[in-house]
Amino acid sequence: MKEGGFMSQRKWFVLWVALLVFSIAVFAFGCGPATETEAPPEEQGEGEEEADEPGEGEEVAIDFPTQDLTIICPWAAGGGTDAVARVLAAEAEKVFERKILVENRTGGGGAVGHAEGASATPDGHTLTLTTVEMVILPHIQDVPYTVEDHKAVIRVNFDPAAVTVRADSPWETLDDFLADAEANPGQYRASGTGAGGIWHLAMAALAQEVGVEFTWIPSDGMAPAVTDLLGGHLEFVTGSPAEVQSQVEAGELRLLAVMSDERLPNFPDVPTLQEEGIDLVIGTWRGLTVPRETPDEVVEVLHEKFKQAYDSSEFAATMNELGLGMAYLPPEEFDPFMQQSSAEFGELVEILGLAE
Repeated sequence: MKEGGFMSQRKWFVLWVALLVFSIAVFAFGCGPATETEAPPEEQGEGEEEADEPGEGEEVAIDFPTQDLTIICPWAAGGGTDAVARVLAAEAEKVFERKILVENRTGGGGAVGHAEGASATPDGHTLTLTTVEMVILPHIQDVPYTVEDHKAVIRVNFDPAAVTVRADSPWETLDDFLADAEANPGQYRASGTGAGGIWHLAMAALAQEVGVEFTWIPSDGMAPAVTDLLGGHLEFVTGSPAEVQSQVEAGELRLLAVMSDERLPNFPDVPTLQEEGIDLVIGTWRGLTVPRETPDEVVEVLHEKFKQAYDSSEFAATMNELGLGMAYLPPEEFDPFMQQSSAEFGELVEILGLAE
């Protein structure tokens, strides 16, 4: 009887343990994980929709460009600005995998092209190969834009002005030239841009520094000015060395001095104005801009892709061949640079009394 009671108690104990283990197993592998990890169907749907939205700091892909691009060149075909626009467009086409058309919109000393660029549709498909005249002209004449209407994409170039004469002229040095010019006030004619353009300001600044009177003949750029110089219709030009390099190398023109703070690698034998005792440094710059209302994310794409074109060996080789100085600035530096240039040239225009 004791043995039978003991076995009965043992059976109940085993049954109780089995039920306890089964309950624990059901809790552990059944309801427990579902309540911790499974969300209701409606909550899962909301979570999936939120995951499709970009998080803070994540880049948003934009559909740009959606068509071919256009670069407006405010100067005539054949000049330095035109050359920069075309080689940059050629290299950028490889990056964008889109056609990039260069359109020359000349007139008004650069005002026509810069105004057209500022008023273009601000979607990034139309850019301007902006030159220093863009910040100069508003101080001189009534133009339908200001520096505030242009938004920086990338600066690609800086070049100093230079004094260039015909190779068969009697002037071997800058001193010879200035001495004769002083003896013949107003008789020596120069050109290279329209009235108030950078090369006009370079000539005017030089005249002020040395106390000599020159006469400025407006033109639509250095290409026609060089033609006039070679034809004997001018005594000198004040454009960049790059824009007369081929004629200098051909023995048709002679550089007397460059308006930079040091000699140029392509012209190591040509002295600077500072070496001649004239404290003057002045020059031009070039870069791409878009209308001010263009979205920042579009500008970022433009900068990234044109920077790849700028960094290409082909672009560097062409710039070197043309004698153009490479001088990169990103948008966040190019914009304040344009503002500073505008202020500095505004002061020069006022000093020289060139404002209309």
